[in-house]
Amino acid sequence: MPVMKGWNILTNSDKTRKAREGVMEFLLANHPLDCPICDQGGECDLQDQSMQFGSDRSRFSEGKRAVEDKNIGPLIKTIMTRCIQCTRCVRFASEIAGVEDLGTTGRGNDLQIGTYVEKMFMSELSGNVIDLCPVGALTSKPYAFTARPWETRATESIDVLDAVGSNIVVSTRGGEVMRVLPRLHEDINEEWISDKTRFAYDGLKRQRLTQPMVKNVSGQLVAASWEDVLTRVAGALQGAQGDDIAAVVGGLVDAEALVALKDMLNRLNSDNLCTEEVFPMVGAGSDLRSNYLLNTGIAGIEEADLLLLVGTNPRYEAALFNARIRKSWLHNELQVALVGSKVDLSYTYEHLGDSAKILEEIAAGTHPFSQVLAEAKRPVVVVGSGILQREDGAAVMAAVATISQNARNSSEVDGSWKVLNVLHRVASQVAALDLGYKPGVEAIRKNPPKVLFLLGADAGCITRQDLPEDSLIIYQGHHGDVGAPMADIILPGAAYTEKCSTYVNTEGRAQQTRVAVTPPGMAREDWRIIRAISELAGVTLPYDTLDEVRDRLEECAPNLVRYDDIEEANYFKQAYELSKTVDQVVLAEPFVPSLLTVKDFYMTDPISRASQTMAKCVKAVREGAQAVDEPSICYCVSRCSSDPRNAASGAAAAHGAAAAAAR
Repeated sequence: MPVMKGWNILTNSDKTRKAREGVMEFLLANHPLDCPICDQGGECDLQDQSMQFGSDRSRFSEGKRAVEDKNIGPLIKTIMTRCIQCTRCVRFASEIAGVEDLGTTGRGNDLQIGTYVEKMFMSELSGNVIDLCPVGALTSKPYAFTARPWETRATESIDVLDAVGSNIVVSTRGGEVMRVLPRLHEDINEEWISDKTRFAYDGLKRQRLTQPMVKNVSGQLVAASWEDVLTRVAGALQGAQGDDIAAVVGGLVDAEALVALKDMLNRLNSDNLCTEEVFPMVGAGSDLRSNYLLNTGIAGIEEADLLLLVGTNPRYEAALFNARIRKSWLHNELQVALVGSKVDLSYTYEHLGDSAKILEEIAAGTHPFSQVLAEAKRPVVVVGSGILQREDGAAVMAAVATISQNARNSSEVDGSWKVLNVLHRVASQVAALDLGYKPGVEAIRKNPPKVLFLLGADAGCITRQDLPEDSLIIYQGHHGDVGAPMADIILPGAAYTEKCSTYVNTEGRAQQTRVAVTPPGMAREDWRIIRAISELAGVTLPYDTLDEVRDRLEECAPNLVRYDDIEEANYFKQAYELSKTVDQVVLAEPFVPSLLTVKDFYMTDPISRASQTMAKCVKAVREGAQAVDEPSICYCVSRCSSDPRNAASGAAAAHGAAAAAAR
């Protein structure tokens, strides 16, 4: 009721207190008295409200009702007898996640919340209903009965399993990560996180590299001391010429390690520094930041009135960015169009086709969508980094640049509005490009080095067959995933929960992770390992502390230490002019988004591939989709030895054993 002039509001009168007690009495009439065994105990809204406003007795003497529990997947545990029918979970599924899986059945005392027919709650954001549930009806299945909230220590950090940079809280106890919760950041993830961010933490303690290792004469990796392996690495680097040394960095590497590795190789007269992710180097390439950032920003999509997605599936590549798009589609009437394979994005869109030729038509103004783009006041074009891995990636980027520039030149568009956007998939890519790394490993394949340094490179873009037989492979990382089995020397690093480090998300915002637990065994922070190698190799890096490394980061790229601040990119017109020099034609073959289904979403990096919970999710999705039962085939078929395509790979064999153990 709106407050009127002259009213006198009493919020703590006898009548008000009586009304509140009455409401609590009705809420607790059927609620079970199982607080001591409830996982919500200690952080339960109903407990807080009943303590504040409830009575110490009830007038109801009838028996409490009981409701059968529902099985809605391997992530969410249901005890539906506790449910108070607030319908928060139903509203979240319908409004935020865009999945009409949850709803109510029955009336009155028989009202129940469930999935109508028993099935998995099929959403990449499903875990958020755990935070929303005010009682213990929906709790975390992997976290069940493991810890109480007052036993754990909370550490504010950043998620690095995708390029969004969601803000999180890492709960730890006794040196172990117990759970991951969302942290409010209105410009990035609001109050939500994806299921991979929330539940893949158990991969942090499986398949870890905990001690240095070297390959003996029989080809087996055996444990060694830090002194021994560092001396061997330094000797190999000293004994090679500058062009014979190269490095490849993976998707989870922090900016401090990136700058340390670059400085060390530069002092060894090598500039062969590459990322696993490809980005077209013709035209402006990665020299202009406007070419590789999500220039509009994650929150900026809410101001757009037209969105063109090119070869991307944001629902599984950047789940929180997709939630923003749905929010704008739902509330701001955002029009969405897609060039690429038809996928379920949780909102309606116009499918323009799956051929890159359509981009050329839109750029030339001959496609009907060109007129729609010209009439938009705030258009946005988002190209997925996955589609730029194609052979014609440069031509695709040039066509997208032309479309964006034509839209910017429209009389309807505000001059300061940014149209061109790139949606990255991995957390390290933007920082690596900011520091001058070359995207892609094609240069290394053409000119194989004698010494190859793999820093967390686990995408399998470089294999032993790509290198000479006498080449030395050094792998530094925290999981024995793909890079470790083919390495001659292994240096154990720290994961993102075990170090204070800098990551830059897809929109160019620098953020920090915090130390929640100590690295296991003899593992150390990546930049410290590189600093030790440089000293033994006779090219000592000029920094000994984290603050000194950050000073060096500021020298290279000042935006990397301006935390929670976006350094906006410019020179869009110049990037467009340079894109005209691209001498490449788009291929006729259709676009295929990098992540087609939810099955792929759950296993995209070394941490999630080592997670038992993520393996259960993939299995549940397969069973939900009524896939053919393949008990002898590993769920991560692209990397496992049980798939005949990968039987010869040592990395696949190692991962196959780990996946079998997880199952």
